[in-house]
Amino acid sequence: MGRRGGSRGFTLAELLVALAVVGVVLLTLTGLLQHGEQVYLFGTSRLEAHQNARVALDRLGRELRGAGIDPRGIGFPPLVNPTATGFTIQNDLNGDGVIAGNPETITYSLRGRTLRRNAGGGAQPLIDDVEFLAFTYLDADGNPPQTPGEIRTVLISITTGPRGPGAGVTMTTQIRLRNR
Repeated sequence: MGRRGGSRGFTLAELLVALAVVGVVLLTLTGLLQHGEQVYLFGTSRLEAHQNARVALDRLGRELRGAGIDPRGIGFPPLVNPTATGFTIQNDLNGDGVIAGNPETITYSLRGRTLRRNAGGGAQPLIDDVEFLAFTYLDADGNPPQTPGEIRTVLISITTGPRGPGAGVTMTTQIRLRNR
């Protein structure tokens, strides 16, 4: 018996149109998912850069504020070898009047894209992905010091983050040495 009154299947043209519509919808969803993933990765890398900068400034700030512990009043400089990307902190922690190695000296230095801290166990990485780091030293009047012993304030500017446009985070702070 033959069919009467309409067909129960799809024509080839209807099937091709349906496949085209489904294909466009899938391509759009794929693009949205890829964009969402890129935004997520950008956000997480920016968050990590922000946390790295905070860790560095917190640690540097704590140790710089305490630099120059001098219970005998010998008058040694709290910072030695000050450069734009590093310095060495001096403290007489045991009160013997001599700055003798660990842990009485702590050296910070930028090597490549890694800020390192050496308190006697070798230059251990403090944070990675440092794009820019600058230490500026000031005397009591806010001028560049003539000698390391005149340093009273350290300005720190750091930019951390993965390589790429807009991914870095810049933070700055001003640290006053308490023991001077």
